[in-house]
Amino acid sequence: MPPTILVVDDEPGIRKLVTSYLEKEGYQVYTAADGPIALKAARAYKPDLIVLDIMLPGMDGIEVLTHLRRESDVYVIMLTARTEETDKIVGLSVGADDYVTKPFSPRELVARVKAALRRLRSGTSAGGEVLAFRHIRIHTGSRQVWVDEREVELTTTEFDLLQALAEQPGMVFSRERLLEKVWGHDYFGEIRVVDVHIGHIRRKLGGDYIATVRGVGYRFADERI
Repeated sequence: MPPTILVVDDEPGIRKLVTSYLEKEGYQVYTAADGPIALKAARAYKPDLIVLDIMLPGMDGIEVLTHLRRESDVYVIMLTARTEETDKIVGLSVGADDYVTKPFSPRELVARVKAALRRLRSGTSAGGEVLAFRHIRIHTGSRQVWVDEREVELTTTEFDLLQALAEQPGMVFSRERLLEKVWGHDYFGEIRVVDVHIGHIRRKLGGDYIATVRGVGYRFADERI
């Protein structure tokens, strides 16, 4: 079956345009025009990826995303107004994986969708390995993480970031390098997405397992066993 995508926007022209471009790539596309319908559609269709506008009637995109993150780690690309930096940061802080600013090129959005779905497909494996450290275990196949005996729920992007760091413990990664490894070579969004997602991971793991190297980037600090 082709990947399924939910496009949420209150502007019919944008829904139609984005749907047209995505269907040309072979994706199954569903649409929603407001927040409550978006939540119902996400629960009914269980899409592989959601394109979610922030400005929605009934329930804005931030509230929709907050509800989604209580029950799903589906990959979410938020659509924000070009001038609203606050929207971008708030959207990322409540669990968006990426964002695209309006007005946007449909080809750019499709490129982001394709890159995200490639990552999702490459990250699902029945095998994989276990990265074992003094306090943390990471199963790359099932994409599960434990801190001591407590399982930690991470979103797709959070897991990919953690895995990238943990595969080479002690090595310092610049933000640019992490963007390349996790979001892909063709990513040209804000570098701050790295900092926001690192903050999420730290809060969920607890402890000082991801260290900041001032002026450079981040490194994984737990000891391998």
